[in-house]
Amino acid sequence: MRILAITDVHGRVSEVEKLTEKVLEIEPGLILLAGDITHFSGRDSARKVLKPLLTLNVPILAVHGNCDGRDVPVLLEELGIGLHNRRVKFKGTGIVGIGGSNITPFNTVWELTEDEMRAILEKNYHDGDVVLSHTPPKDTRADRVHSGLHVGSLSLREFIEERQPPLVVCGHIHEARSTDKISETVIVNPGPLFKGYYSVIEFDEREKKVRNVELTRL
Repeated sequence: MRILAITDVHGRVSEVEKLTEKVLEIEPGLILLAGDITHFSGRDSARKVLKPLLTLNVPILAVHGNCDGRDVPVLLEELGIGLHNRRVKFKGTGIVGIGGSNITPFNTVWELTEDEMRAILEKNYHDGDVVLSHTPPKDTRADRVHSGLHVGSLSLREFIEERQPPLVVCGHIHEARSTDKISETVIVNPGPLFKGYYSVIEFDEREKKVRNVELTRL
């Protein structure tokens, strides 16, 4: 299964439109969207961002980010693509979603405690599932800010160490575009789509294993 992984659109419809032009070339079987669809805006803005993707006839699963408006998760549910605090089975692979971020110094719209994040994982995760999380796991390439600090979720990190999901797709930290591994778990932060970044992931759904990750740009 080929996964098109995107995150951190921050309302930039023009970049989404450019991406849709690439989809025929990419031929993904699934699009995973890891949040921050808008930049502190609500459902109307999110709908405009999502509209080009929804015309592609490619399945989409999405979580909201910490900068999405309070009504954005409701819109995602109405569109049938919302994955926050849910598990969806797609072509034999379970996918679990966590929207929002861990606690930040900035008091953004959607922030969760580490206990809340852990509870979502414990409730929904089955062995071999993919995790779609706006926030990255702590102490990886995917959560390092410009100063060098690691600001990701400790509970997500600990859960990965314990359960070893095959793939975690995340975002949130714009400068931390990367791939990394925690033991056998592949971590992918595609980088922000508002800067033209995205990722293509080849995932073997039978063996529940990542075969290849390409970090690329429009």
